[in-house]
Amino acid sequence: MTVANAPVLVSGAVGATPPQHPIAEPASSPRRRAFSGLAKYLGLAPFAVYVVLFLAIPTVLAIVTGFFTEDGSFTLSNIAGLFDPLVLATFASSFWVSAVTAVIGAVVGALVCYALLGTRPGGALRSFIDSAASVLAQFGGVMLAFAFIAAIGTQSLLTIWLQDSFGVDIYESGPWLYQPAGLLVVYTYFQVPLMIITFLPALEGLKSQWAEANATLGGTRFTYWTKIAFPVLAPSFFGSLLLLFANAFSSYATAAALVSQGSPIVPLQIRAALVSETVLGRENMAGALALGMVVVMVVVMWGYSVLQARTSRWQK
Repeated sequence: MTVANAPVLVSGAVGATPPQHPIAEPASSPRRRAFSGLAKYLGLAPFAVYVVLFLAIPTVLAIVTGFFTEDGSFTLSNIAGLFDPLVLATFASSFWVSAVTAVIGAVVGALVCYALLGTRPGGALRSFIDSAASVLAQFGGVMLAFAFIAAIGTQSLLTIWLQDSFGVDIYESGPWLYQPAGLLVVYTYFQVPLMIITFLPALEGLKSQWAEANATLGGTRFTYWTKIAFPVLAPSFFGSLLLLFANAFSSYATAAALVSQGSPIVPLQIRAALVSETVLGRENMAGALALGMVVVMVVVMWGYSVLQARTSRWQK
């Protein structure tokens, strides 16, 4: 029996047929890139809707109502009302309350952050203070106003106890808690925790190699903090200070629940304009006041972003 030998195909030989493989689509094909970009934008859609509804639309309404009357005609009367002495005094009062509480909150909060550097990261004390600061920074509005009224109000147990036991009348010069002076105490309550949660990461970002290099070169602790640490932390500190100022400047609910008479700050002046529909004889004055607040907030947040950009340079 004769068996015919089958031809053997050698790779690269003449007449050999190369194996066929399906053509795979490149990983960076236009179709994949388009789908990835679409998925990224879809993920941002909820945030975009939130920004449009609660930031863009109110800002546009403030601008539109500030430059128009109720019948839709263009006017500069509302904008001119911003330079009225009463309105300027209201803005000055808001600046004063915001600046004082921001400085107090920034200094006290920075000292607390410095003290926390001596605790163990991830320890019980550090975790407790971080959690408490996160909660207290968001504790405001009617609840905070009621807490202070119940604690140190004119008829609170503490006020009556101090008066009956020691003859100390904390309201001898007037009901300061229900005036701008009271806002200083109440606003500082949530300014300090906000400073802790914003400034503590910057302090924790200081590298131990910097202190070691300072000690190696014969520097002291004072030299380290004045020549190295403070220049590095200054943008973060002043950025947090601006954030605290913006937080106090835009606060409304706490002041509305605490201050029952007058409109000593801009948010309360806007409320008065909306309720009475007329301020100083000008319609839509609330829109002009809101526009003034938007301008202030844009300037403050621009400064905050610039300082945060400088801070991020050495944190990388």
